[in-house]
Amino acid sequence: MRTGFPDFRLGSVLATSFTGTLSERQGEAVERIPVPQRLVDWLGEYGLVVDSCTSAQLALARKLRESIHAAATAAALQDPLPASAVQVINARSAQGRAAAALTPAGTREWRLGPASRVEDALGVIAADAIGILAGERDGKLALCASPTCRAAFFDTSQSRTRKWCDMNTCGNRQKKARFHANQRKNPN
Repeated sequence: MRTGFPDFRLGSVLATSFTGTLSERQGEAVERIPVPQRLVDWLGEYGLVVDSCTSAQLALARKLRESIHAAATAAALQDPLPASAVQVINARSAQGRAAAALTPAGTREWRLGPASRVEDALGVIAADAIGILAGERDGKLALCASPTCRAAFFDTSQSRTRKWCDMNTCGNRQKKARFHANQRKNPN
């Protein structure tokens, strides 16, 4: 059996990290899994090692990604979850054949079958989405304050007031833009 990630990498949330494979949603969108091999690579980074990926499986992954994003966006805005998104998330969760396992260190890891399939890995991502959308994890869904990004992210900060999906990208970009705007207004 192949093993997966211990709970989630660096405190990130797998489901919302997966939605980040399409960035700058409100600007010039950047597709980070443009070909099947990139999905294999991305899954591997999260410990969900799969043998290969077809174009049809990549299409399933993108459909799941967009469904999670739609549901997370609705939840962040406190709107009803879109029925079509819920249907896709539930279908992907039901079709996966991964098992959660407790490690001796007391963490969770995912175990995929010996013939690891993309559908199994997508089932893990869908199960994580269900957990955060159902309120089973401590935190809240929010949307990035960057007008070109608007990515859904899971805020686990103590105050639950995080503004950016990632401070190193969107946060720094916004702070830099604000600094330059102030410099133009107040030249020395």
